[in-house]
Amino acid sequence: MKEIILGIDPGFGRVGWGVIEKEKGDWKCVAYGCIETPMTDKFVDRLADLHRQLKLLIKKYHPTRVAVEDLFFFKNLKTAIKVGQARGVILLTAVENKLPVDEFTPLQVKQAMTGYGRAEKCQMQRLVGMLLGLKEKIKSDDAADALAVALCAGQSLWVKKIL
Repeated sequence: MKEIILGIDPGFGRVGWGVIEKEKGDWKCVAYGCIETPMTDKFVDRLADLHRQLKLLIKKYHPTRVAVEDLFFFKNLKTAIKVGQARGVILLTAVENKLPVDEFTPLQVKQAMTGYGRAEKCQMQRLVGMLLGLKEKIKSDDAADALAVALCAGQSLWVKKIL
């Protein structure tokens, strides 16, 4: 069975997403981008929009699993609560579509990608691009983070298979 992972970097204004697929033993990038919801909309409408757009991504790319970055720390409680609510919508959308969900903290993703949990964002972006054979730099930090989460899930699957 073909393995396709939808990685998600949660937020409520911008949600990064990236789809990777196993091809001839290597992970390849299928697509990536950001879901953006208008700041002028009510928060509940932004969550509904996020739900609709995630369903469209799932329908278009047919992932076999979803990998979501977990909240690890926060600077602003109000923002953290809203991101937590967006994560709830993301997780519910995956479960509604009968997709297994993997969750990783930013520290776990950085350790899986670089072997160092405090890697800089630019290091992560370069490494993700190299691992996926991308010719162009990933412009969006959110999309790059989502691809890194997807790669972390892919690596985790490999470890589970050999154990």
